[in-house]
Amino acid sequence: MPKLKTLLVHSDPAVRSALRDALEDVPFLQILGEAVTAFEALELLEAIPYGVFFVGTDLPGDASGIEMAQMLAGRKNKPALVFISDSEARAYAAFELGATDYLLWPPAPGRMARTIDRLQTFKQRYREVPPPAAYGADVEPPDDNADELTVKLPLPEEEQDTFLAALKAAWDQTAGRRQEIEKLAVTQDGRTILIPYDQIIFVEAFEDYSYVHTANQKFLSSHRLKNLEDRLGPHRFFRVHRKYLVNLDMVTEIASMPGSNFMLRTAGRTRIELPISRRRIAELKKVIGL
Repeated sequence: MPKLKTLLVHSDPAVRSALRDALEDVPFLQILGEAVTAFEALELLEAIPYGVFFVGTDLPGDASGIEMAQMLAGRKNKPALVFISDSEARAYAAFELGATDYLLWPPAPGRMARTIDRLQTFKQRYREVPPPAAYGADVEPPDDNADELTVKLPLPEEEQDTFLAALKAAWDQTAGRRQEIEKLAVTQDGRTILIPYDQIIFVEAFEDYSYVHTANQKFLSSHRLKNLEDRLGPHRFFRVHRKYLVNLDMVTEIASMPGSNFMLRTAGRTRIELPISRRRIAELKKVIGL
């Protein structure tokens, strides 16, 4: 019988070790990894279909355990959440977010058995979702001899004029603009990293949070794409798709494609391709000074 894949998310290694010992003989649980921050846990969840999170209410970094539960709230087949805390102060918030249990740590004798019973009930209705495919229908698998990945996005006819206007505005402002000082804070491996806006190539929506792509890395952000669109829009970012926000300063190439179409391409290891119809090519050339 398949076991519930279990992740231990807590800043204290002693607590994680004690949880391992307590859960070792539970026949329907399989501990597959540990994490310290909420975003490490979410990264792991992207690759592994976890069925259970044992998670501390207070985690280092930008997101607490409660805030991570809020990020997971709209997700289908989300893992069971068993909160670990030294206080009852967050219990109400945890159960409001659908927690399976809330354990005061260290647990009283016999208390862990009640948690196991609740997880067994959860398992009866839980259906494991396979991990997401590495490449979707709109993403080409990378060439064996290349490190780049290209995401092709449809750009409807009615949106192309708006896009070209935004591209022209970005082009006109680039030459004389002052040095950017605005930065976006993201958490990586328990550290807060400040990414200058002009190093962001594009932002990709994922569930209720987003990935921020730079030339060589991507970072998980707790911000929704709509929030980042409002924040980055004045800095020449354009929403080209419901899932993608592109830095127009990073458009680096115009390529002729079969069928008399043209593609604008962005910089970076993962590139965004946006089709421009033939009837708008003259306008595009004016925008970029050709």
